[in-house]
Amino acid sequence: MSKILITGGAGFIGSNTALRLLDEGHEVVVLDNLSKQIHGENPEETSPLYKSIKDRVTLIKGSVTSREDLEKALDGVELVLHLAAETGTGQSMYEIEKYVGVNIGGTALLLDILANKPNSVRRVVVAESRAIYGEGRYWSEDLQGYVYPGERSDDDMSKGDFEVKYPGCATPLILVGTTEDSAIHPGSVYGITKQVQGQLVHLVCRSIGIESVSLRYQNVYGPGQSLSNPYTGILSIFSTRIRNGNGINIFEDGKETRDFVYIDDIVTATVLALTKEGVSGHAFNIGTGVATDVLTVARTLLKHYNRDVELTVSGNYRIGDIRHNFADITKARKLLGFEPAWSFDAGIEQFCKWVEGQPVSRDTYAESIEEMKQKGLYK
Repeated sequence: MSKILITGGAGFIGSNTALRLLDEGHEVVVLDNLSKQIHGENPEETSPLYKSIKDRVTLIKGSVTSREDLEKALDGVELVLHLAAETGTGQSMYEIEKYVGVNIGGTALLLDILANKPNSVRRVVVAESRAIYGEGRYWSEDLQGYVYPGERSDDDMSKGDFEVKYPGCATPLILVGTTEDSAIHPGSVYGITKQVQGQLVHLVCRSIGIESVSLRYQNVYGPGQSLSNPYTGILSIFSTRIRNGNGINIFEDGKETRDFVYIDDIVTATVLALTKEGVSGHAFNIGTGVATDVLTVARTLLKHYNRDVELTVSGNYRIGDIRHNFADITKARKLLGFEPAWSFDAGIEQFCKWVEGQPVSRDTYAESIEEMKQKGLYK
C-alpha cells in the first residue's frame, strides 16, 4: 500500500478518489485550499465533499502556489495525483492571471520541488482535460482525411450558423471520436493551462526519473458535485435552475454535444493510472466514447425531476465554446484496462436522486451570464 498525495483532494474528483484509495488500504494526504466557489463560506457546514474525507485523510489546508504547503504535503509521499486547478472555460477568459498562476504556476512549483528536493515520489498523475483539443476530430469526405477545425467565427454564430467549418470542405464534416494523437489546439485559457500542465509533468518527470501519466477527463458528473458553482457543469447549472423554478436557456441550437462520464468511472480510471504498471509516459482520454447533445440533457433532467419549467433554445452563445467533442477511449481500454460501467441514462438517474436530497442552492446563473456579457464573451 502507498502513501498518496492528492492536490485538490477535497474537490469532486479528488474526494471520491480519496475514498476509493482509502477503501483499498492506501494512506491519503490531501492538499486543498477549500475554495469558497466550490465548498461555500464554511466547509464544515456547507461542503459534503470536505466532510466526507476530513476525518479519514491527512488534510492540509493550503495552496499549490505555496512552496511551504507543497513541501509539507509531499513528506513521505510515493504517488501524487495532481488535481488542484482553477476550472471553467468561460471564467478563464477573463481571470487569466489567476488560471495561469494556479494551473501552470502550481504545477511548475510542484515539479521544481521534485527536481530539487529529496523525495520518495515515484509517479505523478496529472489531470489534463478534453479542453486541450478545442474542437474535436472530424472526417472530411471532400479531403478524404481527418481534420481539426479551429474556432468558429463570431460572424457565423451571430447568424445562427453554429457548425464548424474547415478550408476546402463544402460537404458537412462528420464528427468522430477524438484520439490522444489528435491535434492539440485549445480554444480557451483554461484549455491552454491544462495542455501546459500535462506537457510539464511528462517532460520534467521523464528527466528526473519519476513516472508520469496524464488523464484527459471529459465532462464529469455525479453525486457530490457542486450545485452552486455557475461556471462549471451544465448538469449542476440546469438542476439548480429547475429546482428554483427558473427556465433553462439552451445555448446555440441545443445540438452541441459532449461526452458525459459518471464520477465512479472517473475514479476507476484514476486509480488505475496511479497503480497500474507499464503506463508511464502516456496520456489517456477518460470518457464514455458517446456524444450526448445539450437539449437531450435538459429534457432528461426535466423528466427525472418531474418539473415543468420553460425550456428555451435561445441561439445565445459564448465565445470560446466548442461545438462537439467526444472521446475515443480505445487506448485507455487497451493499456489501462479501463471500461466505463455507467451509461448516461443510468448515471443521470443516480445524479438526480442525489440532487433531490440536497438543499436547493441559490441560483447565481444570471449573475455569471451578466459577468460574461460585461467581458464581451456572451452573445
